[in-house]
Amino acid sequence: MSRLVVEGGTVVTASGSAPADVLVDGEKVAALLAPGGASASSDLVRLDARGKLVVPGGIDVHTHMEMPFGGTYSADTFSTGTRAAAHGGTTTIVDFAIQPRSGSAREGLDTWMARAEGHCAIDFGFHMILSDVNEPVLKEMPGLVAEGVTSFKLFMAYPGVFYSDDGKILTAMQAAADAGALVMMHAENGIAIDVLVAQALAAGKGEPRMHGETRPSVLEGEATHRAIVLAGVANCPLYIVHLSAKEALEEVAAARDAGRQVFAETCPQYLFLDASLMAGPDMEGAKYVCSPPIRAAEHHEALWRGLGTDDLSVVSTDHCPFCMKDQKELGRGDFSKIPNGLPGVEHRMDLVYQGVVENRISLARFVELTSTAPARLFGLYPKKGSLLPGADADLVVYDPARRHTLSVEAHHMSVDYSAYEGMEVTGAVETVISRGEVVVEHGAFTGREGRGQFVKRSPFMGVDVPAPGRDGRAQAGSEEAGS
Repeated sequence: MSRLVVEGGTVVTASGSAPADVLVDGEKVAALLAPGGASASSDLVRLDARGKLVVPGGIDVHTHMEMPFGGTYSADTFSTGTRAAAHGGTTTIVDFAIQPRSGSAREGLDTWMARAEGHCAIDFGFHMILSDVNEPVLKEMPGLVAEGVTSFKLFMAYPGVFYSDDGKILTAMQAAADAGALVMMHAENGIAIDVLVAQALAAGKGEPRMHGETRPSVLEGEATHRAIVLAGVANCPLYIVHLSAKEALEEVAAARDAGRQVFAETCPQYLFLDASLMAGPDMEGAKYVCSPPIRAAEHHEALWRGLGTDDLSVVSTDHCPFCMKDQKELGRGDFSKIPNGLPGVEHRMDLVYQGVVENRISLARFVELTSTAPARLFGLYPKKGSLLPGADADLVVYDPARRHTLSVEAHHMSVDYSAYEGMEVTGAVETVISRGEVVVEHGAFTGREGRGQFVKRSPFMGVDVPAPGRDGRAQAGSEEAGS
């Protein structure tokens, strides 16, 4: 098996940073060495990281490859989407298998495994979406957890598609708690939203901007509160997905201040994109339709503060790309038919790094949000999200000074527009190593389709929730560089 050393760089983990070399033996991290500490062995491949950061591979725990929506499918396959993820420094994704209505969770998992196995360029896992909570499905949960599918997603939105009422949510949470699983929640009041959507369409208001206006932030806050209450009754750990609104963040912060096992992610679109984009001319606004919708800039500031104080634990993408041609345009004249979702799996690391550039978060927090915290929450740590000896050798050599522009011409995602078109960023991926193999080098993909492996995740074991007065650092331990 190959041996390599990444030398001369600054190793950054969730605990801190220090000059160090990373020795890799086969698929595993062998050691962190003092600079220049590797032997002069002729069989050792040497990667020069001088002037660069060396960080654990990114983990995106919210992607939707080949996801059906409104009669079409998200534009990235597991092949194209994981290749794009690798270009952006992500070495593991956790996607969503979907239980078919009136079907079993097992049927959904088998369908998604068939789509992913033999096609992913990086490692992958699955959450399970429960679209039809019933007694047989609840009985399936312990078996799925034993197989490494240890998180289940429920929806308070999309009546008639994914929606579960409070009773079904409560029973699913109780079953998840008994099985050692984490419940993920899409927290928007879908019943109220459907009323607002119907009223807008009846008034002849079908343009894309109405997507945002019919999904007000207060309905996200209300649903988040309700989800937290139900999780408390069930004594179930809760993870709020794609949190976009300050009202929802306040609910999560209050729960965490009380020591509850409540966690939340946000996504780059909610940190950088403004709601006014949905009011673009003709169908331009459809490019930015996702749920929850992108919000006004006042929410951006609240979310950045939440990332700094650990009220928000993770940054994922909710990568669910639909092309403008033949997909987003399906909603012309009726915004409710616009496929919901944005492309972003390739840009997550670069966009979160702008928080470091702008002194909003530290380097250690950057690693925590993009790799270590998702690994801990979703049963991947320390195999993933870590540079500890014995961990998978998933590493990124990151150039903190290189400037580049995000655009449809430059990205590798299979979608015909960029949500961040023309945005110049500081910081760029240089080299990506997945389980000891260089898969991206100086912008060129050197990996191969199908080399990614399914990762069996551990049951949820609980994560320390810092007390009020958090200093922006989650409980990352002190075992790695910089401790």
